[in-house]
Amino acid sequence: MIKVTYWGGNAPGRETGVKKEHKHAELPVYLFKQGNNFEAYRFFGAHMERQGDREGVVFRTWAPHAKAVCIVGDFNSWVPGSHPMQQLEDSGIWEAFVPGIQEYDVYKYCITTQSDELLFKADPYAFHAETRPSNGSKVYNLEGYQWQDGEWEAKQKKADPINAPMNIYELHAGSWKVKENGDPYNYSELADQLIPYLQYMGYTHVELLPVTEHPFDGSWGYQVTGYFAPTSRYGTPKDFMNFVDKCHQAGIAVIMDWVPAHFPKDAFGLYMYDGAPCYEDPNPRRGEHKEWGTMVFNYGMPEVESFLVSSALFWIEQYHIDGLRVDAVASMLYLDYNRRDGEWEANIHGGKENLEAIAFLRKLNSTVLGRHPHKLMIAEESTAWPMVSKPAEDGGLGFNFKWNMGWMNDMLSYMSTDPLFRAGNHNKVTFSFFYAFSENFVLPISHDEVVHGKGSLINKMPGEYQDKFANLRTFYGYMMAHPGKKLLFMGQEFAQFSEWNEAKGLDWMLLEYDSHRQMEAYVRDLNHFYTEHPELWEVDYSWEGFQWIVPDDNQQSVIAFLRRDAKGKMIMVVCNFNPIQRVDYQMGVPNPGTYKELLNSDDVKYGGGGVHNPAKRTRKKPMHGFDQSIQLTLPPLSTVYLAVPEAKAQPKKTADKKTAEKKTTGKKPAAQKPAAKKSAAAKTAKTVAAGTKQARKPAASKKAAPKEK
Repeated sequence: MIKVTYWGGNAPGRETGVKKEHKHAELPVYLFKQGNNFEAYRFFGAHMERQGDREGVVFRTWAPHAKAVCIVGDFNSWVPGSHPMQQLEDSGIWEAFVPGIQEYDVYKYCITTQSDELLFKADPYAFHAETRPSNGSKVYNLEGYQWQDGEWEAKQKKADPINAPMNIYELHAGSWKVKENGDPYNYSELADQLIPYLQYMGYTHVELLPVTEHPFDGSWGYQVTGYFAPTSRYGTPKDFMNFVDKCHQAGIAVIMDWVPAHFPKDAFGLYMYDGAPCYEDPNPRRGEHKEWGTMVFNYGMPEVESFLVSSALFWIEQYHIDGLRVDAVASMLYLDYNRRDGEWEANIHGGKENLEAIAFLRKLNSTVLGRHPHKLMIAEESTAWPMVSKPAEDGGLGFNFKWNMGWMNDMLSYMSTDPLFRAGNHNKVTFSFFYAFSENFVLPISHDEVVHGKGSLINKMPGEYQDKFANLRTFYGYMMAHPGKKLLFMGQEFAQFSEWNEAKGLDWMLLEYDSHRQMEAYVRDLNHFYTEHPELWEVDYSWEGFQWIVPDDNQQSVIAFLRRDAKGKMIMVVCNFNPIQRVDYQMGVPNPGTYKELLNSDDVKYGGGGVHNPAKRTRKKPMHGFDQSIQLTLPPLSTVYLAVPEAKAQPKKTADKKTAEKKTTGKKPAAQKPAAKKSAAAKTAKTVAAGTKQARKPAASKKAAPKEK
């Protein structure tokens, strides 16, 4: 049995309502101390309950270095000592029952440090909080919301996210769209505005920049003070439940950004919670990110493990969130991350890997995906750390997806290059295909790429006004066909020119202009095309779903490849990253027959020049390792999708004819021909992977003069 040590020597009869015996605490405290209480929010924080004939709230907090703890709030005029808490033996856990407390009452913990300093701290496990600039915690009862997404939840439990379409719209809740007076919509209102747009545009998922409580708007939510509270900027916890519920009823999955990498130094938050390092690593060479002004969690502390894993599961289980995108994973993995020599300390093996953080991430992912294998755990990891999206039991970190930051950097660099100089940068387009299947990648064009002077996506594109739009359409078509799931930040779908500003809504008035309206129409058609064609998503993480046709035409900045679904059905993708139209461009194709355009970024309805291909018949001329080839007209700055005809079944030969062939020709059996094709394709891939430029005669074309810059 856990005994009680009383605050300040107070007798048991004091008006606290805490009993001497705490059998109810034995198991949660034990698990918490082991780092295995994955529902710690059910024990810690503020919970409304009845004790005897009195209604009130039980408060519990972990403050292992505190000399004393009490609860203060409007209900006791914020006078320290009015409602003292009692420690459960030497557990560092403090508890009190306060009768008469009502929902929405504001409170804090007043913690007496070992040096007798008084700290007024928000509750780390609070479900609700005051709206900034105020920062008190609020009593809130999560029970009672009537969920209507049962059909969605049942369907998702049978889902296979790896082999399903995933097209994510990344969103900042406060600045996607605002009311006429400049105020943001609350969660429920936002759902009513957002969901019809997501359905119209064809997105499958929405990803929210952090909505966990945070004090500073300019952090976009990435400096968290409330790991169990949706920010009150946009309403109550049940308002946020309603947001998720409405999304699910409309068939939209909800992903949340979640930040276990660091936390801010705000005096009311987790920082030096009880006057000493509590949630942060006590080692000064490991416990702080000086450039960010934040503290690093102590991943080797079992109580911190319980806190963080509980937070992750809390959003998934209490708010029905479909996945977490885990922020800044690289900063967790490396002890020398953003630290100079002498500012970091090696691990016990002399290396720079944060062994405790690695163990924590494996535990986190194994726990979340063990309970909910259909949920998403997505790593924002920007280095070459291996096996990020492989199971922990196989030596991986245990995520099931990873952002492909290398692809993003290479392609934004390539697309911002003047087309006249793209020939020398062709490897930036092709290199990602050679590691595309090493992880379960998401291709992210995120908020980080359109802020802080980087310019919006449309403004990264070179050339005159219409050239910028043509470049961006080409890029979007290429991105949608590239293996991997997709993510695009809000506003980029209609080519907003200004950088994102969290303090105001998007520039929706741009849709009054043809070019922006046509860009939105193109992205909409592209999104719907993606979800309707399994060739682009069903085999995303295997070479079986992808095959090169033209990887090496750097001189003309052209690539062509195939995407294939699980049944073998194919789409051919041809990208021309040059503002020159290519006529009679020859390339090999896998099957004989007629090839038809499915989608063309140069269509007039998208703002293009209207250069199309009629249905094209193949001819028996070997090229690029295939027996058949085709001639196409490639519009300038374009991506074209074409339907590949199904392969015709070969007629079976009679036994007599086979025998005659063996006697008269002596040729190898026809069944060995595909091996030769595979060898040719492998040879081409090997050449490109080595970075060499295979010399070949350019296809005959009418070379239009480049547009003036």
